[in-house]
Amino acid sequence: MSMLSLISKEGRRVLPDTSDDALTVRGLTVSYGGKPVVFSVDMSVPKGAMMAIIGPNGAGKSTTLKAILGVIRPLSGQVALFGKPLNEVRRKVAYVPQRASVDWDFPTRVIDVVLMGMYRQVGLLGRTTARHRAAAEDCLRRVGMEAFADRQIGQLSGGQQQRVFLARALAQDADLYLLDEPFAGVDAATERAIITVLKDLQARGKTVIAVHHDLSTVSEYFDRVFIINTHRVAEGPLAQAFTEENLQTAYGGRLGTSHLGAVAGGV
Repeated sequence: MSMLSLISKEGRRVLPDTSDDALTVRGLTVSYGGKPVVFSVDMSVPKGAMMAIIGPNGAGKSTTLKAILGVIRPLSGQVALFGKPLNEVRRKVAYVPQRASVDWDFPTRVIDVVLMGMYRQVGLLGRTTARHRAAAEDCLRRVGMEAFADRQIGQLSGGQQQRVFLARALAQDADLYLLDEPFAGVDAATERAIITVLKDLQARGKTVIAVHHDLSTVSEYFDRVFIINTHRVAEGPLAQAFTEENLQTAYGGRLGTSHLGAVAGGV
């Protein structure tokens, strides 16, 4: 697409028709303390994709996700979800934050956390019914946590907490799922459970975008990749974007030979 199509007669950068994409980002720039953390990033994610956002520490991965969601106010740029602004399609978007960012001491039960994902169905008064609880229990079953419905969330292990937050996202019945480091600090069983759920979502036509840190599993878990180090380095299907050259550009000397071997063997 020519960049000329992104410029209006008034000189303002505008989005083209992006209704065929689950997510389109143009010129996204986020600054902390006057220093750009994410600079002029473009991204296009087709509907039904399973995409990893990867890059070295401090590259702007989580910041990009939060700016897309409006959690962080960008300095400039446009974001469209299913061709529309976030405030028009928020109900179609579910978010799983980093586990480390959540206050796990808050006194609430597992089932109540999942029911929070149904706030648009439940309404402002928060009156849940047996039907709502049954739906929440089904979401817990999908992540293997149905036996913990009445347990206090703070009593769970890290992997169990991550599964519960995924169940909350499932309860939203969204079309686009954004996850920030969903596999960080979890055990192998939880990682397998999470990726099984995410692949099932994709099979149902949903779009999944996850910040990911383990390069050795990118080829196994995802079909597209977005590589960032403040700027966009590469984006696209694995065979096109997940290459040694692009990873070396993003990671430089921080990329080990074992990671390169995993890339060469997996794509």
